[in-house]
Amino acid sequence: MAETSAPLIRLRGLGREYPSGEGVLRVLEDIDLDIGQGEFVAVMGASGSGKSTLMNILGCLDRPSSGSYRMDGREVARLGAGELAALRRETFGFIFQRYHLLSEMTALGNVEVPAIYRGLPADARRARARDLLERLGLGDRTGHRPGQLSGGQQQRVSIARALVNDARVILADEPTGALDSRSGDEVLGILERLNAEGRTVVIVTHDPRVAARAHRVVEIADGRIVADRRTGGPAADPGPGPLPAPQPAPVQAPVQARAAVPVLGRLAEALRMALLSMRAHKLRSFLTMLGIIIGIASVVSVVALGEGSRRQVLQNIAGLGTNTLQIFPGRDFGDMRSGRVTTLVTADAAALARQPHVASVSPTVGTSATLRHGATEASAQISGVGEQYFDVAGVALTQGRGFDEADVAAMGQNVVIDENTRTSLFGDGPALGQVFMAGKVPLRVIGVAEAQNRGPGGSTSLTVYAPYTTVQARYLGSTSVSGLTLRVADDVDMALAEQMVADILTRRHGTRNFFIVNNDQIRQTITSTTQTLALLIAAIAVISLVVGGIGVMNIMLVSVTERIGEIGLRMAVGARRGDIRAQFLIEAVLVCVIGGIAGILAALGFGLAFERMSSDFTLVYSPLSMLAALASACAIGLAFGYLPAVNAAKLDPVKALQKG
Repeated sequence: MAETSAPLIRLRGLGREYPSGEGVLRVLEDIDLDIGQGEFVAVMGASGSGKSTLMNILGCLDRPSSGSYRMDGREVARLGAGELAALRRETFGFIFQRYHLLSEMTALGNVEVPAIYRGLPADARRARARDLLERLGLGDRTGHRPGQLSGGQQQRVSIARALVNDARVILADEPTGALDSRSGDEVLGILERLNAEGRTVVIVTHDPRVAARAHRVVEIADGRIVADRRTGGPAADPGPGPLPAPQPAPVQAPVQARAAVPVLGRLAEALRMALLSMRAHKLRSFLTMLGIIIGIASVVSVVALGEGSRRQVLQNIAGLGTNTLQIFPGRDFGDMRSGRVTTLVTADAAALARQPHVASVSPTVGTSATLRHGATEASAQISGVGEQYFDVAGVALTQGRGFDEADVAAMGQNVVIDENTRTSLFGDGPALGQVFMAGKVPLRVIGVAEAQNRGPGGSTSLTVYAPYTTVQARYLGSTSVSGLTLRVADDVDMALAEQMVADILTRRHGTRNFFIVNNDQIRQTITSTTQTLALLIAAIAVISLVVGGIGVMNIMLVSVTERIGEIGLRMAVGARRGDIRAQFLIEAVLVCVIGGIAGILAALGFGLAFERMSSDFTLVYSPLSMLAALASACAIGLAFGYLPAVNAAKLDPVKALQKG
C-alpha cells in the first residue's frame, strides 16, 4: 500500500457496527487506509461489503464505532456537529447515485445550495453556479427542474453542486449506477479531469470497468480491505473542454465567508424553500392554515363586535346623559305600589336644584294622547318636563327653541315635538308656529327635537314635550310627578351625588319611598357585561387558535417525514443543525403568518357583510387587536413548529439520505 508522509485521509483500526436484534452487525472491521492529496481512488466491492458505509464515514456523514479517522491531521471523532458540518461544507463534495436533487428547485438553485451554507453572497454564488453548469454543458438548462432533465444531466448538476464550494475531496457513490454507458463515460471523464486539476476523487463502485478508470483500487469484502493496488489508469479524457483549475477571478476564487452574509443568506434560503414547499403542496398548506385562519378571524371579529357593542351602548346611554340620576316613586321597578306613591312633587325638584352638586333638574310626568292636524291622526307620548329637561337629558333641538320658565309657570301650551312627530303631522311642510290638537288640548309648536332611540320602538315613536304643569293641569289633574331627572355637576362623583340626593329626599319625605337609577352605573354594568362576553367568546376563539397550532405541528411533523431525503442532502452539503431547525421553524411561522393575514382579511370581509345586513350597528376594528392577532400567529408558529424543527435537526444525515 502506497503511503505518503502526510496523507490527507488516514484510517487506523476503523470499525463500524450497528445494533441488530440482541446482537450487533459489524459492517466495517480493522480498516487501515491512507489517501493522499490528489489521488483518484476506487473503493470496490460487492453489495453489502461495507464500501458505502466507508464512504459515509469518509464524508463525515457517519461516525465510526471504533478506531481512528484523521482528516488533514485532525481527529474527526473529536469534532462537534458544527465542525463536522463545516468539514462537509468546505472540504467534501458529494456525488450520489440517485442524484438527490431538490425537485422544487431549478438546476441553478440546486447547485447554489452548498454555497448558501458556506456564506457566499447571492450574486457571486449564482455566477459561480452558472459558470460550472455552462462548463459541464448545461448552460441552456439552468432554469430546468430535475424532472425536466435526463439522468446524465441530473448527475452533471450533482457534480456542479459538489464543486461549487471548490471542494478538495470529491466523494462519488456509484456515480454511474443509474446512467447508460454513454452518460456514465461522460461522468467518469469529468471526474478524471477534476482529478487532473489536483482534487482528490474517491469513487465507490461494484463495477470493475468503472474501477479501472481510477489510479488506485481498494477492494473490500465483508467489511475488511482485501486488496489495495495501484493501476496505470487511462489518461484524463479532455472531453468537450477542460475544466480549468481555480483562477483568482471572483467566480473561481476560494469561497470567503463574511460575518453577516451567511446568516442572512441561510435565512433567505430557508424562507425561499418554505415558499417553494408551500407552493408544491397547496392543498396541504391551505388545510394547515385553516385552523389559524378561523382562530384569527374569530378573535378579530369578536373584538370588533365587542367594541361596536360597547360604543352602541354608550351612545344609547349618552341620550340620557351618563351623569344623570332618575328618581322614581316606590322601592324599585317591580314595586306594585309605585303607581299610588304621590310624594314626589315639584317642590322636591326645587329643593334639589338648590344643591351645589346639582347642575340642573326637571320633574317628569307622562301620558298619551291622539294628535290631530288636518286630516292626520297619530298616537303620541306627551312628556311633561321642566324647562331644564333638554339640558338634563341631553336632547338636542334641530329647529326653534324650548319652552321657558314662564311657559311652565303659566301652564302654557307651547311645546317641542320630535322629528318623528314633525314628519307624521306636517310632512315636508313647516312645523314651527303650527297648532295641532293633542286630545282636546290645542298645542303650538315652538321647537323640534331630534328623535330619541331609547327603548323598544324608540326610533319610530312620536313624542311631544310640554311643560309638566300643563300636563298636570290639562291631562292628569294631579300635582304629583312621576319622576325627577337630575344632572350632576361634572366635577362631582356620581356615587356621592346619589347618596346626597337620597339623604335630602328621605329627610323631606320622612321615609325612603323612592328609588334612584344611576345611569353611570348602568353604563358601567353594561360595558362590563359586554367586555365579559367578549372575553368569553375570545377565549373560545383562542382555543380554536391553539387547535389550529396543533394542526400546524402535526402537518409539520408529517412534512419532516416526507422530506427526510431533502434534510439528509442539506446536511451532506454542509447545513448546520441550526440551519435545518431554522428552515422548518420559518416554514411553520410563515404558514401561521399567512393564515393570520388571511384571517384578518376574512374578519374585515365579515364586517363589510355585517354592515350591509345591519344599518344601525357597526363593527369597530382595532389595529392593535389585529397586530396582537398577527403576533399570536407568529408565536403559535414558533411554539408549535419548534418540535418538528428540532426533530428535523436531530436526524442522522446518513440515515436521512438512505430513507430519502
